[in-house]
Amino acid sequence: PCCAGAGACAQSSRVDTDSMAGHRVRSALCKLLKAAGLGAALLLLALLAVALLRTLTLDVHAGLQLARWEKTDSIPAQVSAEERAQLLHNFREAIRIPTVSFSPTECNTTALQQFTHFLPRAFPTVFSSPLVKHEVVANYSHLFTVPGSDPELQPYMLLSHIDVVPAAEGDGWDAPPFSADEIDGFIYGRGTIDNKQGVMGILQALEYLLQRGYRPRRGFYIGLGHDEEVHGLQGAQNIVALLQSRGARLAFVLDEGMAVLDGVIGGLQGPAAIIAISEKGHASVKLSVTTAPGHSSMPLGQSSIGILSAAVTRLEQNLMPRMLGLGPERGTFEHLAHKFVFPLKFIMSNLWLFSPLLARVMELKPDGNAFVRTTTAVTMFHSGVKLNIIPPYAEAFVNLRIHSAHSLQGVLEDIHSTVGDERVKMELVHGFDPLPISSYSETAFGYQVIKKTILDTFPQVTVAPGTSSAV
Repeated sequence: PCCAGAGACAQSSRVDTDSMAGHRVRSALCKLLKAAGLGAALLLLALLAVALLRTLTLDVHAGLQLARWEKTDSIPAQVSAEERAQLLHNFREAIRIPTVSFSPTECNTTALQQFTHFLPRAFPTVFSSPLVKHEVVANYSHLFTVPGSDPELQPYMLLSHIDVVPAAEGDGWDAPPFSADEIDGFIYGRGTIDNKQGVMGILQALEYLLQRGYRPRRGFYIGLGHDEEVHGLQGAQNIVALLQSRGARLAFVLDEGMAVLDGVIGGLQGPAAIIAISEKGHASVKLSVTTAPGHSSMPLGQSSIGILSAAVTRLEQNLMPRMLGLGPERGTFEHLAHKFVFPLKFIMSNLWLFSPLLARVMELKPDGNAFVRTTTAVTMFHSGVKLNIIPPYAEAFVNLRIHSAHSLQGVLEDIHSTVGDERVKMELVHGFDPLPISSYSETAFGYQVIKKTILDTFPQVTVAPGTSSAV
């Protein structure tokens, strides 16, 4: 009995010891969880405090002092009724000249020559001024050089292009595409917004300034290409080669870019002027499938059309990775944040924290999705020649606009992985990486000068950096 009692006591002691050990483990675990929870709460509070501070202190006008010298010699911008009428007449005449580029080897040279003869008539002061040097480059492009009074200041360059893409009345135009007809106060025609408004606007501004005794402190160039719509292999490249041969160094280049948007971005109060500081990359990819031919009376297991359709469907259903906040769009929303109401203002000011959440909302609409990722669009699909013949060949073309944080090579690898079918051949027709991102910081002279110029002209707008899409 005593032995039995001793055994029971020993067993009880072990149970008590195990119970105490378990209690200590549970207590330590509880303390650890409490500490982790407290740490997570403090971290969350710290993140929210940083985000709130950034929301309240983000200064979108920092750096504008860099552009103050632009106001040293102010020339009134008034345009008389006679000047305005002549301006519109010249613009409409420019639209009526069909400077169409069809391919890198085919363009309307007659129209381009006509445009070359038209320019001196439209801008006689520019072409007669001893201050302006004009050169024709590659037969139809134009380079203007305007020296500044201070040679120590690095010049800049303004770019535009003369050529337009083909257009036919059957494409759904409200007016013939080269008529320059005016309807309800708007001038209709190919080139009105891409990009003869730039050509005529730049030269018209210089015409007015020279007539009013203007002499720039900082020199500049004006480059007008004649084949931009077909990659600029003659115009832009030869202008660049000419400037390089002369050792020209540019402070910044201003090309066609974005626009003043009003009512386009949901929740934004007032219009926004977007300065494109980069351009999306571009890729045109051909997918093709070759199989044995057949007759519809004895169909094969899977046709070339079926194989390719499945591949295309996979591309459309499996979107490219989300990259919101990794490119210039972060600056876009942060500069526009103060024009949103709370809580959107809080979210837009802090994409570093909220980009995953915002991306999932924005990708639900096509215009928002373009900010989030590299976009994928199947634009052409060809196959079959007869109703009862199973085609041995099918091809589709996919057009992609590459996000600034993505790359052409990365896009091709993603396509290959998503298609996942060796029967589908992939060929890069044309493509290039996203352009480098120009600085928009408070010390970026070019960006700040352009921003200040916009605000001086349109004080009601909000200015923000952004990305343009390749065309």
